[in-house]
Amino acid sequence: MNILDTDKCLLIGLGNSNSTPDSLGPKVIDSIIITKHLFDLDGVDVLDGYRNVSCFKPSVLALTGIETKDLIKGIIKETKPDFVIIIDALASSSISRVNKTIQFTDAGIFPGSGVGNSRGELSHTTLGVPVIAIGVPTVVDAVTIVSDTINYLMKKFSYSKKTFNNVKNKLKPITSINYLEDNEDVLTTKDKRKLLGEIGSLSEEEIKQLIFEVLTPIGYNMMVTPKEVDFLIDKLSTIISNGINRTLHNNIHLID
Repeated sequence: MNILDTDKCLLIGLGNSNSTPDSLGPKVIDSIIITKHLFDLDGVDVLDGYRNVSCFKPSVLALTGIETKDLIKGIIKETKPDFVIIIDALASSSISRVNKTIQFTDAGIFPGSGVGNSRGELSHTTLGVPVIAIGVPTVVDAVTIVSDTINYLMKKFSYSKKTFNNVKNKLKPITSINYLEDNEDVLTTKDKRKLLGEIGSLSEEEIKQLIFEVLTPIGYNMMVTPKEVDFLIDKLSTIISNGINRTLHNNIHLID
C-alpha cells in the first residue's frame, strides 16, 4: 500500500462499547499508543521509532445521530492522516470462525452490514486515503447456526457410513471422534433424501436461503455470541492492540 514509516496514522474503533460483542473496536483503541499531540507540540523532540498516531471512537448512529462515515470524513479533513486503520467486530458466516479469526483487508468495510444495518462505506474511495480494516467475527445469526448444523449432520452421517465396519472406531467414545477431519463425502443423493427428505436434495446455499426465509419474517433470525464473550473480547483486543502498537511504533514493547 506504499505506506512509509513517516506517514501519519488515524485509528478508528468502530462499535458500541455498551454491547460486549460489539465493543472490540473501542477496546482496541483504549490500548493504542497515541502520539499526535506530541508531534503537534512545538519544540518537542519525538524519539526515533515512533509514528504520528491519533485515534477516534465514533460510537454508533443510535447514540450519536450522525453517520459514522460523516464523522470520520470530517476528522480526516481536519487532521489529514496519510492512512487509516479501522477495527470492528463482524458477523460470521460460519460458527467455526466465531472469535477465532482475525481478518485483514485493504478493500474497506461497511459498518453494520453483518447484522443487516449497513451504513456508509469506509474505503479509500470514500475517505480519500488508504484504509486497512481489521475485524473479528464475534456474533453469528440463527440461520448460519441451523444451516451449519445440517451440514455437520451430513458430514457425521457420511463419516458413520464410511467407518461403520471399523472395529477401532467402535471402541472410541463418541465424544472423541472428530468427523470433520474426514473431507470425503460418501453419501449419495438417495442417502441424503432418506435422512432429510426434500431438504437433503438441496445445496448448502439453497438450505441456507430456505432457513433464512423461514426465520427472518417471524423475527427469529437472532444474533448470538458465545457465553465467554467478555473474556474473549478482552484477549482479542489485547492481541490486536499489541500488534498495531508494535507495527506502528518500532520502540514499543508488548503490553500485558
